[in-house]
Amino acid sequence: MVLEYQYDSPFKTLISFHKLIESLEEIAKSDVDYRSNYAKSLLKEVEKKPEFKEGIEDLTIIYENQSLIKNLLADLFPTSLTNNEIKAATIPFQNITFNYSERYKKILSDVGYSLEINISDFDEHQFYVFNCCLILNFYYNQNIEFNTPIFFDIPDSNGIVKHYRILYNADFVEIFPTEKSIQLSQEEITTLIDNYENLDLWKKYFPKESWILKGFVIATLIDVTTENAISKLKTTLIQSVFKKKSLDSINDIQTIFRSIFKIADLRIGFTKFNSEEMTFSRPPFSNTNFKSFLLENIEEEECRGVLCDYSFDLLIKNKRKLIISNVENYKKEVHFDKVANIFLEQDVQSCIMAPIVKEGVLLGVLEVASNTVGALNSINANKLDLVMPFITDTIVRSDNDLKNLEEAIIQKEYTAIHSSVYWKFKREAKNYIDSISNTKDYIFKEISFKEVYPMYGQIDIKGSSDKRNETVKKDLVQQIETLISILGMIKTSQNLMILEQRKFELNEYLGELNLPLKADTEQQIQNYIETEIHGILNANKSDHLVVKEKIESYFESLDLKTGMFYHHRKDFDYTLTIINKKMASILDAKQLEAQEIYPHYYERFKTDGVEHNLYIGSSISPNVPFDKMYISNLRLWQLQTLCEMELEHHRIKDTLPYALDVTSLILVFSSPISIRFRMDEKRFDVDGSYNARYEVVKKRIDKALILGTNERITEKEKITIVYSHSHEEKEYLKYIKYLQHKLLLEDTIEQFEVEDLQGISGLRAIRVKVVNTTVADKKYSYQDLLNELN
Repeated sequence: MVLEYQYDSPFKTLISFHKLIESLEEIAKSDVDYRSNYAKSLLKEVEKKPEFKEGIEDLTIIYENQSLIKNLLADLFPTSLTNNEIKAATIPFQNITFNYSERYKKILSDVGYSLEINISDFDEHQFYVFNCCLILNFYYNQNIEFNTPIFFDIPDSNGIVKHYRILYNADFVEIFPTEKSIQLSQEEITTLIDNYENLDLWKKYFPKESWILKGFVIATLIDVTTENAISKLKTTLIQSVFKKKSLDSINDIQTIFRSIFKIADLRIGFTKFNSEEMTFSRPPFSNTNFKSFLLENIEEEECRGVLCDYSFDLLIKNKRKLIISNVENYKKEVHFDKVANIFLEQDVQSCIMAPIVKEGVLLGVLEVASNTVGALNSINANKLDLVMPFITDTIVRSDNDLKNLEEAIIQKEYTAIHSSVYWKFKREAKNYIDSISNTKDYIFKEISFKEVYPMYGQIDIKGSSDKRNETVKKDLVQQIETLISILGMIKTSQNLMILEQRKFELNEYLGELNLPLKADTEQQIQNYIETEIHGILNANKSDHLVVKEKIESYFESLDLKTGMFYHHRKDFDYTLTIINKKMASILDAKQLEAQEIYPHYYERFKTDGVEHNLYIGSSISPNVPFDKMYISNLRLWQLQTLCEMELEHHRIKDTLPYALDVTSLILVFSSPISIRFRMDEKRFDVDGSYNARYEVVKKRIDKALILGTNERITEKEKITIVYSHSHEEKEYLKYIKYLQHKLLLEDTIEQFEVEDLQGISGLRAIRVKVVNTTVADKKYSYQDLLNELN
């Protein structure tokens, strides 16, 4: 059987024992009789096999002469070490092996493997280049360090993967060129060394079978399972797999731990510890494969509720390992069966609970569990000391990442910094970080933007305060009338006079509710019902079956938070929420379009309606050339967006449980202002006394009246545009005319003066109704409108 290789090679390989035979010839000349005689007898046998010296290409010769080869290699494979050493004769980087030690044969035959060496993670490219490097080192006297660790993975009879490193002894190998070989210059060698990835280049200078490799090497396998497992664990943890709900990652970690402990059924888990509340909780990265054994299916539990006094003191107070080699015995000895039962329900018969501690702070508990009694014990628990530093660093990193995520969520949902101005905050943060090494305290600079043009708009729920008061009154009236009805059904003679008095007092409250609602009326009635009426109802629950059912039905109707009727208010609040959510979603979606016009600062607020502020100017986007044309574009965008919001409200209005109307308003302000980020309120505000005029108008304009009347400037289904200068009037009349042409606004335009506000006079307004019939169903994008207008 001719030698066959897994990949092409620059070598023509001849298995030869010539160097070993030469060594025997020297021994045969020695004066030590027993050594000399032994060598002579071997040489006599070898003389009959000239191919042993000349080179063997047919593996059949190896198989037919195993006994002779074993004797020939006896000094290299001592019988006294054959059950201890894991080694065989082979060819470099090949899977052809022979003359195995007994331990080598036992390891592979126990799991049904062939006796060939299959190198892990070794491909054709590596194989070819490594063989070329052998030639460069042996023949050209280069000193190329190419011997990266080579491994052979073999599962044992329990299914645990054992990791062996292969060490080669090449003392019995020689390398010769053939007529096909190419003699290389140092320049060519340097080119090769600099081009490892170019396999074609290597094959060009080292053609297939252009060199002869004659001899054999000894491959010794060293069990490095634990070291390799720790290395893999470090790599895996660096990738922060603890945070990922990846099944493959969890299985990888579990497999690594099984290799370290040599326990096939080993499982791992983790329980997070909260030092402030003294509670255990499931890890945020847990799933069905990587979980908390201490909590099983519980999300959170007090530590005392899970641990007995002994385990609590050991784990929590002293921060030492809890090692249970036999869970059943532990249950009997400590007389605390909760944690033992939790383990036994998960078929945990032995376990190690290892506290994860960083700088004296307990972060959580690493759990190692087995289904086998005694598999985990106080001796092999020491193996955790090898991996705990990496586990601890990973948990700390994961904890920090979660905190950063929490901060990011808070920033996004509660104190968001708009992307248009984020660059300036980022620059200031960088300045602070760069100054940390200095001894002086860093004073944060004010974040402000000068010469920006403001735009303000709102869509407001019309008369929301009055309507909210109406719903409060309706709920109170309904609750009082229900209570009067129930009290009238109670026939207890002992309480007859007090019942009549309570009914009288409730009727007085009904009379009050016919009047405008006072600020404290709701609170007074609520306190009265809770202190004076509910006690009577509870005392008479068993008076009569019908009365009992009425009382139970009443209490079921109460809101859990307020203890009051919350029927009409609930409908109102739901309606308000839906309107706000719809309006805000339209505005946010349209903002993506607006940012394409020119990057600008945008903020939105939900109150009883939706307000928005825009600030545009070169100081906000210093890298984008600014022109006042962009202001005009954004003003048209704002007017069209309010039209679409009004139309959406009209579309959903009749589907909501409470009929609420909306009004829309735009405030035009053509003078540039400055804005400054207020650290105390975490928001932008106008900067300077002159600019404050804009804020005053913003806060008061929606309640303003038409000059000389009692009519508000805002009206349902209409957009009111408030301005100061004639050029602003002309600009917006142009926009309105265009949107009328597109059937988004009705033809009638109202123009009037606005009553004087405190310290502010001369404001004027345009008011126009949004088309709300089916003719407005046709949608126009902002870009369509802008293109036609231009």
